[in-house]
Amino acid sequence: MLIIHVVGARPNFMKAGPVIIALSQHKKVHQVLVHTGQHYDHNMSEVFFRQLGLPEPDINLSVGSGSHAQQTAQVMVRFEQVVQQYKPDFVLVYGDVNSTIAAALVCSKLSVPVGHVEAGLRSFDRTMPEEINRILTDQLADWLFTPSSDGDENLRREGITPAKIHLVGNVMIDTLVSLMPQVDTAWLELQGRFDLSSSFGLVTLHRPSNVDDPLALHKIVETLVIIAHDLPLLFPIHPRTRHRLANLGLSVDRLLLTEPLGYLEFLALQNRASFVITDSGGVQEETSFLGTPCLTVRENTERPITIALGTNKLVGHNMPQLRSEVQSILAGKRPSPQPIPLWDGHAAKRIASILL
Repeated sequence: MLIIHVVGARPNFMKAGPVIIALSQHKKVHQVLVHTGQHYDHNMSEVFFRQLGLPEPDINLSVGSGSHAQQTAQVMVRFEQVVQQYKPDFVLVYGDVNSTIAAALVCSKLSVPVGHVEAGLRSFDRTMPEEINRILTDQLADWLFTPSSDGDENLRREGITPAKIHLVGNVMIDTLVSLMPQVDTAWLELQGRFDLSSSFGLVTLHRPSNVDDPLALHKIVETLVIIAHDLPLLFPIHPRTRHRLANLGLSVDRLLLTEPLGYLEFLALQNRASFVITDSGGVQEETSFLGTPCLTVRENTERPITIALGTNKLVGHNMPQLRSEVQSILAGKRPSPQPIPLWDGHAAKRIASILL
């Protein structure tokens, strides 16, 4: 049995890793790992393979950056050649990036079965490119592996055949659980590197609605600078965000800016932070598992389970609310998360069992 995994951006690596390991336990399975090259910065791609114990990609499509149309088209053209050469029994795609929908489209045209890991998530905001990718990929896929029950409900509402839907849990949590024994060692190094001798906040921003809108970015950064008067704010900055800040000429002297970090380092920071300010879907999940308060600078989330049972709170672009929530957390009013069903470190094993 030949299985191709398609990864292209930072979150995909954490999702694919556990599935590859789970499938590798079965001798009859041969796996091919295709890296589309959608993210090509070292700290946002290659370092993940080393930290997550993944094999080097068998194929790198080296697509690089570009508009959504250019990137999706390039992945389709290059991945079609891979599928025609290898003739896989099925292909696994992950998450909601352009590489995901591109690979699913290629497979649907070539009649190759597709499994979508992290299916069914919806923000109900079609201005988000990721939302379009999610919806279309789920319509094309033959296996839909959902991380939470709301994903099942969304898919049934959209007319997906129930037999295709499989509630397996969150594969990102599998990766998180496997790395927890290394977190304390990583924290000691980070504490010295960034002089984090007391409480600190952690920031990550990359969504177009936040960083491509000059007015929105200006308000967010102004608020972060104010918050930084109360405690240090460490900001591993996405290349896209750094570029936008430079163009705006904003003063960020009070913020501790750093290059993007490896997953293990970022996980250690999330685990020790007083709170995390983010617009990342994966961070909403990880902080909920770790019990770290999460303030999401978005008007919606495709992960409502992190609000219902986790530590996540949406603040949108309401900057006074963001400051108020931070003050509340610093005053000791922390959310109390509940265990999220099947977020237990065994989602990948369930996926492997279903596929085989």
